[in-house]
Amino acid sequence: MDRSAPTAAGTLRRHLGVFDAVVIGLGSMIGAGVFAALAPAAAAAGSGLLLGLALAGVVAYCNATSSARLAARYPASGGTYVYGKERLGAFWGYLAGWGFVVGKTASCAAMALTVGSYVWPAQAHAVAVAAVVALTAVNCLGVQKAAWLTRAIVAVVLAVLAAVVTVCLTGSAADTGHWAITADARLHGVLQSAGLLFFAFAGYARIATLGEEVRDPERTIPRAIPVALGITLVVYALVALAVLAVLGPEPLARSAAPLVDAVRAAGVAGLAPVVRAGAAVAALGSLLALILGVSRTVLAMARDRNLPHALAAVHPRFAVPHRAELAVGALVAVLAATADLRGAIGFSSFGVLTYYAIANVSAFTLTPAERRPPRLVPIVGAVGCAVLAFALPLPSVLWGAGVLAVGSAAYGTRAVLARS
Repeated sequence: MDRSAPTAAGTLRRHLGVFDAVVIGLGSMIGAGVFAALAPAAAAAGSGLLLGLALAGVVAYCNATSSARLAARYPASGGTYVYGKERLGAFWGYLAGWGFVVGKTASCAAMALTVGSYVWPAQAHAVAVAAVVALTAVNCLGVQKAAWLTRAIVAVVLAVLAAVVTVCLTGSAADTGHWAITADARLHGVLQSAGLLFFAFAGYARIATLGEEVRDPERTIPRAIPVALGITLVVYALVALAVLAVLGPEPLARSAAPLVDAVRAAGVAGLAPVVRAGAAVAALGSLLALILGVSRTVLAMARDRNLPHALAAVHPRFAVPHRAELAVGALVAVLAATADLRGAIGFSSFGVLTYYAIANVSAFTLTPAERRPPRLVPIVGAVGCAVLAFALPLPSVLWGAGVLAVGSAAYGTRAVLARS
């Protein structure tokens, strides 16, 4: 039997094995976040940065475990939109999908602008639009081609990060005393730091949202998600230790480009252009995976007519949701051309944490026969998501709550009109 053939009209092909699923997860998580998230996290946590990273890792582990079990049970496109709908009811699935689509669309534009800022700062918007157009075209040609490109991106980014860690930890500028946790580390700051860092970990959702394109999903997804998350945790921990060792918490908090400043402080200024190039490539990887994830959630919501049903079409040759891909790409391109969202996407973290809170509650309802995780895992995950969401800066909380309120109002209005 040809595994690449569509199983039914209007469905997606199951191309991806464990390796490709892991690579797509890595492409989402080891993206631009590792180059930029450390500075605001250090500003919040001070010397407690490593505590914030550890806390974010614990919550991410719980979310990943819950998502993996749910994705194996419901191997369809849409991720928590599907899980919430099936386990908790239509509204909760819709709320998760709405928060994900709106928040991550803004994140796509931010990643595109990050590419533009690193590649050609004077023409950041033009480069951002070009990046969106190019990656949307790759996605429309099939998920396998996106996976091949992601492999190359992940290899480049890991090589750059390995170079940063090596020069920082082996040079004379490294001071392990910077790892000490002092009195400036406050609980709220550590929680806020974890919330900011969690945003960079959230890419394992991409594996779940591609559930309809994974071979043998009951086995592949539960293997791929923890492997991708485990590799990312190790990479982030090493990078955080290396950058802290040469900069210290306060200079790190003030840095606009922490990894670039770190290699300069380590006395290897010649590596700085390579790090900047690595950041641009990492942002491309995040953008590629984000467009994949958002379009699959749009596909699932369109199938249920929570979004225009025309977006539910699947291309007969390439077996991708081409209309959803093109719609997401067009919207991201418009945002990237007209707005600078890099400083205004805090609500995305709030939306992502809401998304995973719903995933954890959904996982709690699984039965032993459905291979539910240990009860403590979804409880810690759900509580952790709620705590980190409301520990975010107040504007982020207000933006996030506002986005969810607008979506809820739209859902309620549509329900009333459908009954009339």
